Amino acid sequence: MIYQKPASIIPKNDEERLEKLREYQILDTHSEDTFDKIALMASQIFGTPSAFISFVDKDRVFFKSNLSSLPVNEVDRNDSLCSLAILQEDITLFQDTHDHNALMESKYVAAEGGIRFYAGAPLKSPEGFNMGTICVVDSVPRERPTDQQLEMLRTLSTIVIDKLENRLRYRKSVESQINLMNIALHEIKNPLASIKLANEIMTKNTGMAEKMTANIKSAVANIQKRLGDYLAHSELEEKDLALNIEPVDLRDMFNRLVNNFELLAHRKRQIIELYVQDTLPPLEGDRNKISDVLHNLLSNAIKYSYESTTIKVSAREAGNYVHIEVKDQGQGLTFGDMQKLFTKFAKLSSKPTGKETSNGLGLSITKSFVELHKGNIYAMSPGKEKGTTFIVSIPFKHRRDTEGSEAATA
Repeated sequence: MIYQKPASIIPKNDEERLEKLREYQILDTHSEDTFDKIALMASQIFGTPSAFISFVDKDRVFFKSNLSSLPVNEVDRNDSLCSLAILQEDITLFQDTHDHNALMESKYVAAEGGIRFYAGAPLKSPEGFNMGTICVVDSVPRERPTDQQLEMLRTLSTIVIDKLENRLRYRKSVESQINLMNIALHEIKNPLASIKLANEIMTKNTGMAEKMTANIKSAVANIQKRLGDYLAHSELEEKDLALNIEPVDLRDMFNRLVNNFELLAHRKRQIIELYVQDTLPPLEGDRNKISDVLHNLLSNAIKYSYESTTIKVSAREAGNYVHIEVKDQGQGLTFGDMQKLFTKFAKLSSKPTGKETSNGLGLSITKSFVELHKGNIYAMSPGKEKGTTFIVSIPFKHRRDTEGSEAATA
């Protein structure tokens, strides 16, 4: 049967396929003994002089393993038979490429001593994307391989993908542990600052010792609880943090929060105005993570606002959602700030006004916690020096993911 080359060598899902390929982080890496051994096994099974493990990138084909006399580790996508092989669900086999005029368009087929025999099994990801191939090549035509040889080539293709998936899971596990560590370090900063400030006040004013002692005790307990939570989470293999759903009294949480930040705001002569709707019902959520969200937003408002300004915090019912606002009279946000506001380690134009430190993690953590509750968070700012308002909407009833369910929107 004469091979009919498709009108396009770009599969319809190529963008998603390439996104998965980027996740593997295999492109432009050095040759490795593990992959070379797999390619060598393929060569030995078929008795061919050449074998490749290839990955089809946007405009090129990268050879992770190149057991041939070809002196390069990548070729143009248009010239590679692997670009055709990833369009097939099963092995692509050409016993003699010169029997198919369409294949002669490739310089690696048409050249003297070029490819005459080709057998390539697609490297299929768990999502069904063909990343590339493991293929065997010869410069002379060959008889049809046996069914056993072809099945062994399929098996080797799954071994390659299993290797990549194991690496990906390990890398994500490490990244998850690093994220947990960063969150823990970020979350204990403010309690430590409260302890330091309370100690300074106690040293200067013994009359406030009882209140400061209570604040120190609360801050230490908070640190211990946070560290305990993150140590527990670090034992989980899942990337996303688990939620411990329980009724949350937002009025009580806000009152405690404002009380904890009273010292920091007082030091900058800032006023915190709190309004919580009288009829606000309890929220079903993770108490600690909701507290972290409010903690981060109020902490930022204090940190980036000027002295002698007012910070307004409010919570009210809006349909099936609680609508929370934290509005400051601080430095405001530029258009560029808004584009990267919730990006991890993003550097914004605003600077802490009281020599506080910032590591760029708070808002990314806040966003992830809100989204775990199927909520939304966004910011509004008229511009620089015109203040910022952060708005959080979280459904009162927690809805776990089920097949066919839709994410909650505000």
